[in-house]
Amino acid sequence: MKTLKLTEEYMEKRVSRFLNLEPLPIQIDKNIPQAGKDIVYARQLLSVIGLDPSEGKTPINSGAPITGAGGITITLARCPVGQGPGLHNHLSTFETFTVLEGEFLIKWNDDGSEELKIQKYDTISIPPGVCRSFTNVGKEEGLLQVIISGGVHDMNDIAFTPYAAKEMNDIEPNLSKKFENIGFKFDAGV
Repeated sequence: MKTLKLTEEYMEKRVSRFLNLEPLPIQIDKNIPQAGKDIVYARQLLSVIGLDPSEGKTPINSGAPITGAGGITITLARCPVGQGPGLHNHLSTFETFTVLEGEFLIKWNDDGSEELKIQKYDTISIPPGVCRSFTNVGKEEGLLQVIISGGVHDMNDIAFTPYAAKEMNDIEPNLSKKFENIGFKFDAGV
């Protein structure tokens, strides 16, 4: 079987250097209060591997240093103590979490009725169609590796619960509409 021979220069384009990662541009919007962003995002999302441009465009992995890795995306989620996104589901993709630093509480089902804690280097994979959330319950800032696989991870794949929209609108009237304008949905479990 013939194999490929790649140069160091080529492979350097397939390296994601942690110290060079920057938060997703979508998280920097100064018109949205941090409390609202905290409902749908980890406090800081650092995109490691994004979709190949031919697989679609999504703000979730824009600016990733590596694109095109067989349909998977990898993001590092940095969360202060007590923070993490609310209940949401992925219609057609698996979401796999590995704790790199800290301890996280993972909840699942439409109401978050089931839960367990995972610690450093523990991994959990949530199948498509199941609502899930994660919260840093450790004593220091937590870092979670998030791998999305099994389909195209775009804005059509993710939906938050109606409760997330209510929480947002309690912070600021019609705040959920700002997220809907960029493709977020709030109909998980409906």
